Amino acid sequence: MLSAVVLISGTGSNLRALLEAASVADYPVRIVAVGADREAEGLAHAEAFGVPTFVVPWRGKEERAAWGDELLHQLEVWNPDIVVLSGLMKLLPPAVVARFSPRIINTHPAYLPEFPGAHGVRDALAAGVTQTGASVIVVDDGVDAGPILAQRRVPVLPGDDEATLHERIKPVERELLIDVVRRIATGEIDLAAPAHP
Repeated sequence: MLSAVVLISGTGSNLRALLEAASVADYPVRIVAVGADREAEGLAHAEAFGVPTFVVPWRGKEERAAWGDELLHQLEVWNPDIVVLSGLMKLLPPAVVARFSPRIINTHPAYLPEFPGAHGVRDALAAGVTQTGASVIVVDDGVDAGPILAQRRVPVLPGDDEATLHERIKPVERELLIDVVRRIATGEIDLAAPAHP
């Protein structure tokens, strides 16, 4: 059974989907804790499933290293097999990446390497593309630059705005995340040697 800690910043829709998947008997993953960088709405999902939570408050860029040390301490308390970033809107400090990589994965609402960064959906619309997508990657010290574990295309429809396009990408992100975490647990994906899909 693979153990996972999930880190969030917001409403936790991907977290909720992962918690629901992990509550099914044959899903080979156990979420041992959920952490956040603030008092995020999504922590309520963890509490509803009886999963412990922790908060390491973000105190600004000048405190990034100290924040990273505290986050690292919390992660080491739980000692997970993998760390899942599920809408955590902060770059992990190098110390956290060094300790857990390549066992840190993240979702991104674009077909990487297209449109990395915090505004992938907005950037795709601004570029006028006819399709974007969703990706699950290994986290490294870059910005959405790690090895790609899975991705799928999502069409951009006439009249789409950032909200409507993002709402169509989110279910794809959730499906990819649930599948990738399962495949890591079963050994189908080897994080020590990830390959592009």
